[in-house]
Amino acid sequence: MKFTTVLKTVLAAGCLALGFASAAMAQKPVSIKVAYENHPGEPLDKVMRHWADLVKERSEGKVVFELYPSSQLGSKNDVMDQAMMGMNVITLSDVAFLADYEPDLGVLFGPYLSDDSTKLFNIYESDWFKQKEEALKQKGVHLVMTNYLYGVRQLLAKKPVNTPDDLKGMKVRVPNNIMQIKTFEAMGATPTPMPLGDVYPALTQGMIDGVENPISVLYGQKLHEQAKYLSMISYITNTSVWVGGEAFFSTVDPALVKIIHETGYEAGLYSQKMAAEEDNKLIEQMKAAGVEVIYPDPAPFREKALAVYKQFPEWSPNLYETIQSQLK
Repeated sequence: MKFTTVLKTVLAAGCLALGFASAAMAQKPVSIKVAYENHPGEPLDKVMRHWADLVKERSEGKVVFELYPSSQLGSKNDVMDQAMMGMNVITLSDVAFLADYEPDLGVLFGPYLSDDSTKLFNIYESDWFKQKEEALKQKGVHLVMTNYLYGVRQLLAKKPVNTPDDLKGMKVRVPNNIMQIKTFEAMGATPTPMPLGDVYPALTQGMIDGVENPISVLYGQKLHEQAKYLSMISYITNTSVWVGGEAFFSTVDPALVKIIHETGYEAGLYSQKMAAEEDNKLIEQMKAAGVEVIYPDPAPFREKALAVYKQFPEWSPNLYETIQSQLK
């Protein structure tokens, strides 16, 4: 009897210990690595810190974001590969990158599509986009935020660019996606894809003559130290999405996924507000650092750039016209 009692006591203690262990495991927060190319202090970094605070507060600490700025986890493509392998990571992605999974999405990153970000974001709420989002999900891509405003993309170069003719022979750094490569080819430049982290030394060493990006990124990366002519060609109003892998998000409590999405939307609104406030301030700071700001006529750039919309035979028929009709 005594042995039986002791055995029961041991078993009860073991079960209790397992219960405590299970409870501890259940209480362990979901940790998500947030990877991006931008440096600490840039507007994007500020938005991510705001999002991290929101999600921690709203989830009562059940979701924690770990921020990895300055390409600490690799290039955008590296991080996308990690996400697709099921790792707990999300990253900023322009829809041009997602065209590898769903070709029609490339149109949303086309040049001079619209200069009205509100109209562009309405496309992301459309039935057309919801179908694309579901198709991405089936291919393993999970959209976490769809209303991030990265900014309006301009051109910073080592010589003045007033017309497309000035781009001839110029090597301009672009992200490694086919839409921006084709766009700069159409406008007359020699596009040179490379990770953002490689741009400063490339400018310093003369490997490239210019770089395109929103003003906040050009300034945050200190690229104006090496290139002193800012041409306001405004060729893309850069709406962006934040993405992860469905393999990871399918393992997360749906209630927590909902919180991540809801706080992501709020962070997206914050990005839109910040983008509007930052540009004018940063332009003045670039001028003070010796940058000449040029306001060319955008019409010649637009005329040449629009040719790219005929260079994607894999798109659905009349896709550009379909999107334009929704933007009105």
